[in-house]
Amino acid sequence: MKKKARAGASKAAKGRKSGGKGRKAALLRAQNGPRRSAAPKEAGAGKDKSAVRRLRHELAKARAEIAQLKATAETDFLLDILNRRGFERELARSIAFIKRYAASGALLMLDLDRFKPINDSFGHAAGDKVLQAIAQTLSSQVRASDVIGRLGGDEFAVLLWNLSETDARAKAAELEQAIDALRFSFAGNTVRTGASIGVAVLDSHSEMRTALEQADSAMYVRKAQRRHEAGRNGET
Repeated sequence: MKKKARAGASKAAKGRKSGGKGRKAALLRAQNGPRRSAAPKEAGAGKDKSAVRRLRHELAKARAEIAQLKATAETDFLLDILNRRGFERELARSIAFIKRYAASGALLMLDLDRFKPINDSFGHAAGDKVLQAIAQTLSSQVRASDVIGRLGGDEFAVLLWNLSETDARAKAAELEQAIDALRFSFAGNTVRTGASIGVAVLDSHSEMRTALEQADSAMYVRKAQRRHEAGRNGET
């Protein structure tokens, strides 16, 4: 009887040990979760990378489209130069640079003389050719770092970098002479135009609106001077 009791107790102890190992194994499986193969993980990672690349491509495309729309909104299509909006943006940025780095510059405001009679007599197509010739002349007379814009109608502006007031006024005189020398032929008639240019010096105290107003006022003063000079010389 004693032997049977000892054998039963031994079996029970073994059962308890076996049950304990089983419970531990079950607990570990529950903590670690079900085993998964490496292939699905790799496939999922590949899909994520592909999605990221696609999103990056779409973002770059959207940014390029926005930049193109912005450039379109700031460009004069007839003359392929900045319009008022684009020019004023560049002027504001330039003044901020001048203030920060103690640089210098000048704003030139240009208004054409005798332009309206050309439009009235020969039509807007003739007027467009004159405007295109003016834009080309300005572009050929300034540096690549300078900025040209059409503010509207027959009014232009030029932003000149890093020069003194004396040099800026000398450049304005050169531009007037270059435009005065232009000749146009419409319907068998040779006509010419001219330009009156006002100058505003840009420095660390400049503000965009004030600079535009100063250049505009100087341009009208210059226009009156040119009319007086033309009348004195018997020109019309």
